Order: sequence, then structure tokens, then C-alpha cells
Amino acid sequence: MSFADHRVALFDLDGTLVDSVPLIVASYQHALTTVLGRPGDEAVVRSWIGRPLIDAFVEVSPERAQELFDCYSAWNLAHTAESLRAFPGVAELLTDLVADGVRVGVATSKRRSSADLALRIGGLDGLVKVEAALEDTTEHKPAAAPIHLALARLGSSPAHAVYVGDAVVDIHAARAAGCGAIAVTWGAASRDELVAAGPDVLVDDLAGLRAALRSALLVPAGDLRP
Repeated sequence: MSFADHRVALFDLDGTLVDSVPLIVASYQHALTTVLGRPGDEAVVRSWIGRPLIDAFVEVSPERAQELFDCYSAWNLAHTAESLRAFPGVAELLTDLVADGVRVGVATSKRRSSADLALRIGGLDGLVKVEAALEDTTEHKPAAAPIHLALARLGSSPAHAVYVGDAVVDIHAARAAGCGAIAVTWGAASRDELVAAGPDVLVDDLAGLRAALRSALLVPAGDLRP
């Protein structure tokens, strides 16, 4: 990878750039309890993060999936402003990447309106924009389609990009897309789950993420993949 390449850092949104996992878990539990009369197992609920909402609800109750979706969406939106924040240091990281000539973007399974709202509330909307949202592809993570679309919109290719995420589906999507895969441990999945998914790099804090991105995208010989 050389300095002349269109270097791209793509990010998942929930649990990676913004601290939204507690809100998402609470929204799922509210919907499950309200509609079905029972909460979900938290480990299972957390495993749904990163996937389209409706897919998870179809698995739980096909006949009431839309009702669950609507209940979740209303409660989540009502509590987003009070609950969601960007992780400390993320804004500075994105600013520095752009200053170094790296193109940055978000590829997420959230609806575009929800993703844009999360970036705005988190104070990141002027630094990064959603290049691939739920409505933009027919296939979703762990498929490669959202990452490929985001890279196309940023004028790059998998060989010159990394995808950063906090969920197992993020790592699988990066692998499917053929780009570097960085896993962060401060979001939805446990460390053991992320290790098992096989990322190129696993980081525990923003300093580690900054170093991994620099190695992959800013050092002329850097490449996350073997």
C-alpha cells in the first residue's frame, strides 16, 4: 500500500463510533417485554447488534416482527438524544485521519435517518458521513455488499481499505469484502467472540485503534493482511 493509493477507513457506527449499545439493548428489551411479555437473553440480544432490526425480530416471532420493530423504533427514537454519545477521542481520530489524507466513511445496518441522527447527536456529522445504510443494499452484514458500496462511493477498493467494527458480523463482512478487519472491544461483542471471528487486529482502546489504522493506512509498507 503506497501513499498514492486512495486509502479508506470505514467504520461501523453503533458500538464503534458512538456509545449506543446500552440504548440498543434497552430498546430490544422494551420491545420484547411490551409485545411478547418477556425480555430476551442479553447475550442473544447483543449478538443481534450490527444486523438489520427486522431480521432479528423475524427470528424471534415472524408473525409479530413488524409490531416488535415498530415498538423498538418508537422507544429508541424517544431515548436517543438522552442516551447516545460519541466515544471520547473518536472526533479527534476522525479529524486526524482526514488531515492525513485518509478517506473516512460509515457502513451500517441502521436506517439512514437513524444513522444520520446518531452522527448528529454524537457531534460527528461534520467529520464522517454514512456511505452505506440499510436502504442502500439488498444484502447486509455479514455480507460484503455494504462495504463494497461504501468503497465505491469513496472511490477506492478493498485492497486499500480497512473496516472497523465491534461485532462479529463486522469482522465477517470485512473478510467477505476483502479488506482489512479491525475489531474494537468496547462495543457489542465480547473479546473472546471477536478473537474467534479472526480480525487482523484487535484493539482495546482508541490509542490502539489509532496505531492500527496508522500501520495499515499511513505507513507506506503497511498492510493488515498477511
